[in-house]
Amino acid sequence: MSKAGLAQFQQVFIEESLEGLDTMESSLLALDEGGDGELVHTIFRAAHSIKGGAATFGFPEMSSFTHEAESLLDEVRGGKRAIDGAIIELLLRTVDCLRGMFARAQAGEPLNDAVAEGLRNELAAAMGRGAPAAAVQARRNVDQADAWTIRFRPHAGMLAGGNEPLRLIRELAGLGELQVTPSLDQLPAFAALEPTECHVGWTIELKGPVKRADIAAVFDWVEGECDLEIEARHVVAEAAPTPAAAPVATTTPAAPVADAGAARAQREASAESSSVRVSIDKIDGLINLVGELVITQSMLDTFREGDIDASRLAVLEQGLAQLARHTRELQESVMGIRMLPIASVFNRFPRMVRDISQKLGKQVKLELVGEQTELDKTVLEKIGDPMVHLVRNAIDHGLETPDKRRAAGKGDTGTLTLHASHRGGNVVVEVSDDGAGLNRDAIVNKAIQRGIISSAEGMSDDAVAELIFQPGFSTAAVTTDLSGRGVGMDVVRRNVADLGGTVTIRSTQGKGSVFTITLPLTLAIIDGLTAAVGEERYIVPLVSIVESVQLKADAVRSVAGGGELFRFRGEYLPVIRLHDAFACDNAIHAIDEGLMVVVEGDGARVGLFVDGLIGQQQAVVKSLEANYRRVQGVSGATILADGSVALIVDIAGLVRMQGRRKAA
Repeated sequence: MSKAGLAQFQQVFIEESLEGLDTMESSLLALDEGGDGELVHTIFRAAHSIKGGAATFGFPEMSSFTHEAESLLDEVRGGKRAIDGAIIELLLRTVDCLRGMFARAQAGEPLNDAVAEGLRNELAAAMGRGAPAAAVQARRNVDQADAWTIRFRPHAGMLAGGNEPLRLIRELAGLGELQVTPSLDQLPAFAALEPTECHVGWTIELKGPVKRADIAAVFDWVEGECDLEIEARHVVAEAAPTPAAAPVATTTPAAPVADAGAARAQREASAESSSVRVSIDKIDGLINLVGELVITQSMLDTFREGDIDASRLAVLEQGLAQLARHTRELQESVMGIRMLPIASVFNRFPRMVRDISQKLGKQVKLELVGEQTELDKTVLEKIGDPMVHLVRNAIDHGLETPDKRRAAGKGDTGTLTLHASHRGGNVVVEVSDDGAGLNRDAIVNKAIQRGIISSAEGMSDDAVAELIFQPGFSTAAVTTDLSGRGVGMDVVRRNVADLGGTVTIRSTQGKGSVFTITLPLTLAIIDGLTAAVGEERYIVPLVSIVESVQLKADAVRSVAGGGELFRFRGEYLPVIRLHDAFACDNAIHAIDEGLMVVVEGDGARVGLFVDGLIGQQQAVVKSLEANYRRVQGVSGATILADGSVALIVDIAGLVRMQGRRKAA
């Protein structure tokens, strides 16, 4: 198959293989905790599938690398060696390395690097085989040469798969001049010959300016069914080696395991898949709904001809009601296709928790609750980064070391819980721990030192906890790669706000903390109130609205330096006049003639002054950035029933705009 032909299948292979790596990782972690030895078979099958697929779809380096891990697993599976912590750690690093290979494959970069070659050597050493000398390995990594040595020995069962060695040799002959020497050292006696098996190998000298990739492509379909070595004999002078061509040592020091797990979670959290798997039941449901729509359309089509008889109005009303019902059901079914379980995010964290807790000398039990809670694929892909940060901080600063927990009257092992559930039209994700909680005194002292507050007198614990969401706020005495809770918490809140969600915190000193992330089920359709501002219409997301109030003329006070405030339930809130923010003409300016909509975003409440509210509706979100350009304070647009366009207000963006104006 040509490279162009392979390309259309490679992305599917990569996505399925990444799922296989997840299976390998979760099974290895279960084994590390004393899980059933049958898990070894699960790990072996995943590795075998990746190896075979890599060979089939044009990734020979990945196939040969995975073959080393598969060989080690085969010995464990066959009882030749016991599974232990060292092997589990080596295989976990192998999983990380393969993820890196897949990332480079998607980016069109060379698959091998120094880490992969070093790990290949470690796998070979674990099998009791010597690693190739650095100079020989470097020659094998050269991209182009004038002469090559190819050592090709088919496995005994290769012929049964329909692959013919002589055909491969003839293909090589099309690349340059060949000298072929058979290897007969494994040829059995004539009486023991099995005609369906291959007992011969070949050493092939190939002369001509040939790229290594072209040679490897000849063996694409038999990679994993043969032993294959490709070594450059005479390197082309002007050809620069690939990054993997640098000499590599026979061993590579292991990177800190905590960094590997956390980096993997962060990389996956921000990666967006180009496809989604859909159950056949959902497809069947869509087909049935389309069939119902066709029937309804046929019935309504009968009203196109001539005048509508008054006696048939009831039938028309019935048809329109059916059309509305089927359309609503179709919308829900289509949205359901994008709904995926949050388990795909949660499952990234067992490895991360294990690695970080080992690095910090802590004992941590991870509990996952509500893994089958579904939310929109887009939200799912973007919630990973904030959760990575919350989990890292919970382990690093929230949970104590065993000796400190014993001193506090707790068990040696701390508990970190990830809990997801549906509440109304939202998904709520809680990251909770039973650690030390937030240190009120340390937070207050740091806030006073930075000039955020002048005194904490009268501030509740919840108000003090909110201070950690200030930009760059940290109580950590020493900055490290995992330094204290609060570092970057403003970024966490901002990322969640960009998804139309909120982050809140509850903390009890000495007992633990709970971070609660509230997210919309989907970003494609939102519930909102339509607000009139002059001649324009804006959609205010319902999830952001606290209350709407009619104010008296003297309820709003101007403050020094510009800006306005009004009193709402015991606190003063800033006013944002939408006609000023978006330069609308013919809008109402008198406070007592308009309406104040109290909204919450980016951790703050403000009052949006509008002419009035028209009504509630579901809005299909269209990207303004994709169709026009990014506009501050606007998250998207929608088309109203009359065909006009209404902009969707970005509450968090407006709050940030207000903050910048005050700072100016």
